[in-house]
Parts: sequence; structure tokens; C-alpha cells
Amino acid sequence: MKGGVEELYDYAVLRELASPTMLIVRPSEPTYVLGGSQDLDVLDPRRRAGVALRRRRGGGGVVLLQPDDVWVDWWIPSSDERWSPDVHQSSQLAGEWWREVLAARVTGEVSVHQGSLEGNPQWRVACFAGRGPGEVFVDGVKAVGVTQWRVREGVFLSTVLHSASSQPVIDLLIEVPEGLSTALGHHTLESLGLDGDDVTMALVARSQPVDVRQLFLLA
Repeated sequence: MKGGVEELYDYAVLRELASPTMLIVRPSEPTYVLGGSQDLDVLDPRRRAGVALRRRRGGGGVVLLQPDDVWVDWWIPSSDERWSPDVHQSSQLAGEWWREVLAARVTGEVSVHQGSLEGNPQWRVACFAGRGPGEVFVDGVKAVGVTQWRVREGVFLSTVLHSASSQPVIDLLIEVPEGLSTALGHHTLESLGLDGDDVTMALVARSQPVDVRQLFLLA
């Protein structure tokens, strides 16, 4: 626990997984998740008191995860042929899985960001406000966020396609950088006309071979 915030996963257990594993996660209620090195002070103490709050390992800013999101993570052990020492290549692996699944289901150009992190540095207080390696866009609008956590045993790739707007994050921040609210706009399952269960099962098939585990995050 860092700064009094419980971690999102038992990361010691993840590091012991010998096989590539896909985790399909559903929170029991809307949950705000801080980035691994993010200070709790970015959140308004008066407003955060009544919300579910966790911390993930890996980069990025605060993200709101909701029960109907397509939240899918992969653990790729270093013994797996798909593991790479290249940080960008690892994120693009997950991004390509997502791109192929979405391209078969949506109207519009589906692309994966190939470059480094882009966007106003002040906006990095919140996820989905910039462009990161492996993240997926439909007609230039972000659809899937990607973060990763790397250790000697492997790489943990975390991805989400939201079911609803991330604007509630704005209300929780103690300071809102200019332009962040607009930058935080993104696609949702509804805007893309997608069924979350169908997308999840397609991702299972596309990322084989993997063990599949379903987890429920209880507040």
C-alpha cells in the first residue's frame, strides 16, 4: 500500500504466473485508479472520501473504471515468445490485438499509436488525455488505453475500452489543467456500437495461447 491506497492487484501473485494469462476484470462499483507514481494529492480530499480508490503499478494518470467497461489485462512471462525487451513493442502487441478485433466490428479507421507518449504534459494527470504507445484510435479518437508494468519475470499489459465518459475524473481533481476536459473525450462501447461481451470473447480468441481468468474487484 502506497500513500494509504490499496493496490489494484496482488502483484506478487502475478509475478509467479508461469503461463501467459488474460485477466477479464469487472469492478463492483465505479473505481478510480491512480498511476503507480501518482501523488494522492492530485485528488480533492473532500471529494475522494466517498469513492472507491486503488493504485496500479505502471505509468499514467488517474483513470475511472466502471462495471460495464471492457477491462482486459495480459500477463506475458519473459519465457513466452511474445515477450519483448522493447517497451513500445510490448504495448503494440496488445494494441494490435485490439485493433484487429475492433476493425472487424466498427465503421471507421482503426489505428494503433506507434510513437512515443504525446500530449500536453499537464494532461497526464488523467489517463485517456494523450497518446501512448499501443493505444487504439477510431477515426483519430481514442478508444482503448494501454499501460504496462515490467519486471524481470515478464510484462503486465493493462487495457480498457470504456462504457461511459471519463468526465467524472475532472470533478475529482484538485486542479484541472486548461484543455484537459476536451482532451479527455474518448469513444465508448455505445459510441462504437459494440457489445462488451462479444469484444471480450474476440480478444480471448485473438490473444491465444493464454490462460483466461475472470476477476471481480470488490470495493
